Amino acid sequence: MTESDPRDDAPLSASKRRDAVADATQDLADGKGSSIVARAVTINRPVGELFAYFRDFANLPTFMENVERIEVLDQRRSHWVVKGPAGKSYEWTSAVTDEVPDRLIEWSSEDGADVPNSGRVEFRDAGARGTVVTATILYDPPGGAIGKLIAKMFQREPAIQARRDLRRFKQLMETGEIATAAMNRKQHEEEMA
Repeated sequence: MTESDPRDDAPLSASKRRDAVADATQDLADGKGSSIVARAVTINRPVGELFAYFRDFANLPTFMENVERIEVLDQRRSHWVVKGPAGKSYEWTSAVTDEVPDRLIEWSSEDGADVPNSGRVEFRDAGARGTVVTATILYDPPGGAIGKLIAKMFQREPAIQARRDLRRFKQLMETGEIATAAMNRKQHEEEMA
C-alpha cells in the first residue's frame, strides 16, 4: 500500500472510512445490507475440517444461538429461521454466491428476506495454531436504527451474536461440546424422555 492509496488495513467493521460498507458491498457478488459486522477467531483445527463442518449448513444451529433451524434446499440454497428480539422470528432464503473449497463461502439472501443480508466466511491456515475463521456480514436491521438498538438491548444484535457464535464454534470444534450452564435442545429432550 502506498501513501497515496486511500485504503487501510483495518477490518471493515472498524474502519474509519465512510465508504467501508460500500467497499464491502462491491467485494460481495450480490452485497445486501447497510450495517456491517466482522469478527475472527483462531480455532486449533485443520482448515479442511472446519470448512466441511461449516459448509454443511444443517450443522450451523449447533453453535449459532439464535438460529432456530436451517432447511437445506439444494447445494446452493438454504432457508433460515432466526430468533429476534421479544421472541419474534425472521426468515429468509440464502444462496451461496461464491465458494472456494477450504477457503471461503459467500452468500446473499434472496429477494423478500425479512432481514436482507450477505456476507462471507473465510478460512485461513494459521500453521501450528490451526485456522483463522473470519466472518463478515452485511445486513439491514428490521426497524432500521431503532430496531438495531432494540436487538442490542435483547442481545440479538448481529455484532454480539457473531462474536458469541464464533466462540461457540471454536469450543465445539476444539472440544466436541459447547460449555454452557443451560441445557441444549438434545439434553432437554433426553431429560423429558
